[in-house]
Amino acid sequence: MSDILSTQRIDVWLWYGRFYKTRSLATKMVRGGKVRLNGKVCKKTSTPVSAEDVLIFSRADDLLIVKIRAFALRRGPASDAQNLYEDLTPVLEKRETKKVIFTSNRERGAGRPTKNERRAIDRLMNRK
Repeated sequence: MSDILSTQRIDVWLWYGRFYKTRSLATKMVRGGKVRLNGKVCKKTSTPVSAEDVLIFSRADDLLIVKIRAFALRRGPASDAQNLYEDLTPVLEKRETKKVIFTSNRERGAGRPTKNERRAIDRLMNRK
């Protein structure tokens, strides 16, 4: 961490903070309008972020709300990355209900679903 930096590019900060595995993935999310900076959609990867800014973005079907606390000079270990932000995401109740919805009631090792079961799953998931 460094107090020398007062601003940093949004894509670099997301990558240093270990929210995305690669910088190009962080860039893709910013350019796609998936990241909000202080409530406004941010589409430029060169947009500078500063301390106390709030970012809202999605990662792996979860919506994250993060307040920037500090900046880094490089992408370090996850323990250092956790010091860069404060997680403001609401309680994990939604994540738990999501897990319940998507879990199957099939017994382990029961094999593949039959055609009839696949159609029922597709109807349940609104795929067809």
